[in-house]
Amino acid sequence: MDAKKIFGWNLRKARVERGISQQALALEVGIDPAYCGRIERGLENLSINIMEAMANCLDVPMAELFRIPIIGETMPIPLKAGRKKN
Repeated sequence: MDAKKIFGWNLRKARVERGISQQALALEVGIDPAYCGRIERGLENLSINIMEAMANCLDVPMAELFRIPIIGETMPIPLKAGRKKN
């Protein structure tokens, strides 16, 4: 798994665990929600400033967003569109 995919995997995991939508994260960071989705899929090269803003928004150390997933670890189930996690 390359660095973009690792970052995206961990970003999505942290975001879903906190019940934050892609749209809310994108709004907080100041990026387009579609760009946020492409980051999570490991399709974008992003600046360190955006990485830092995302980590701060999710209240996680930036290093956690580069953690290599454990073999067999599964991605969390996506949040339902337009709904907040209860």
